[in-house]
Amino acid sequence: MVSPAMLKGMNTEVYGEGHPFGDPSWYQAYNTPYYNDTHKQFRKLMREYVDEHIMSNVHDWDEKGTIPKEMYLEAGKQGTLALCIGRPWPEKYFGPSPWGFEPDYFHELIMYDEMSRTGSVGFQWGIAGGTTIGLPPVYHHGSEELKNRVMPPCVKGEKVCCLAITEPTAGSDVANLKCTAKLEGDFYILNGEKKWITNGIFADYFTVACRTGKPGVGGISLLLVEKGMEGLECRKMKCSGAWSSGTTYITFDDVKVPKGNLLGKEGKGFQYMMQNFNHERFAFCAMSTRFARVCLEDSLKFAGKRKTFGKTLIQHPVIRWKVAEMARMVEATHNWLEWITYQLKTMPKIEAMLKLGGHTALCKVQCTKVMEYCAREAAQIFGGLSYSRGGQGEKVERLNREVRAMAIPGGSEEIMLDLGVKQSTKLAEMAKMFAEAAPQAQQAKM
Repeated sequence: MVSPAMLKGMNTEVYGEGHPFGDPSWYQAYNTPYYNDTHKQFRKLMREYVDEHIMSNVHDWDEKGTIPKEMYLEAGKQGTLALCIGRPWPEKYFGPSPWGFEPDYFHELIMYDEMSRTGSVGFQWGIAGGTTIGLPPVYHHGSEELKNRVMPPCVKGEKVCCLAITEPTAGSDVANLKCTAKLEGDFYILNGEKKWITNGIFADYFTVACRTGKPGVGGISLLLVEKGMEGLECRKMKCSGAWSSGTTYITFDDVKVPKGNLLGKEGKGFQYMMQNFNHERFAFCAMSTRFARVCLEDSLKFAGKRKTFGKTLIQHPVIRWKVAEMARMVEATHNWLEWITYQLKTMPKIEAMLKLGGHTALCKVQCTKVMEYCAREAAQIFGGLSYSRGGQGEKVERLNREVRAMAIPGGSEEIMLDLGVKQSTKLAEMAKMFAEAAPQAQQAKM
């Protein structure tokens, strides 16, 4: 028997349904150095909104392949679209934070985490996928005229921006993209194709990576293409999953793009894309980790009521083994994700770019592999219900289809693993060089 005296000084604050491993540990009365009262306030706001307005609708939206326009406007009004583009908060284009505090990367993590409880890649990408990856280059490198015209309607959900990098023959190999833009007078003449572009079919703005100069990374620039420009054509693609996200095939046929729509400087496009990759992969990691947790939580709930051979599934050791394997992977991965979030929060941007590239690359692989494992094991626990669209196994069925939608975009596993090792090795060599140079510099001062 536990007495009140024994509980004195003990953390007993539980948020959510309280299923084992069903939420991050700080929801379940464990101590954390990362979160404060504003994070708890934001967590409550996000959970209540998702449960009331989104959870019961995502299946229908996915089946129809579209999300109602009012959801974008509501996301804009709430501030969640503005939160997607990283720090600092875009007050000039949105206004003050609607929550009464300046959000940090942990608030953004909470947003992705809570919204991913829907178990729908299509919803997550559909509502904010393009904004998260397509709008930051405008925010950080667009002219004042462009930012004043494009940023407010996009962060308020009135318009949508997407990122158009991938081509039929160039995915991870960005340096060899073939889309070209030739400057003729006051316009760039844009020609080429883009494929698998999230939100493209309903986007108003397209941040397009194209070749304006020499071969290789030094010849790549970013142009902002606008809906309605002559020669721009979008066709919705049929994919395995993420149906409501508007995956699109785009062709540019002599599209005249005003010279003022160049983002930053010519030839700097690859550099600008690299600056955004840490944040993009952070978002991938946050979503994938919760998707894995959804599979784990739904498996536990189902295993507690489904009976075979006179026992509930959870009473069978082999099912507990499956749950335990999922739990250890999800918990370890979430801890790594929080560590990366803390680095993003506390490091200057230049330091984060220098140090975190390898970590975010490796963490993305970890998160999507754990998602894949948990989706498979959850399907084994649900049996035939995981093969039926809708019903008890709705999320598990959908996430099994959508694993590749998280594992391939933003950098495939093979590229990320190689990048992670190369970046970390290079960083260690630099640290060693600085360490060796420090005593010499100190001696020179004497």
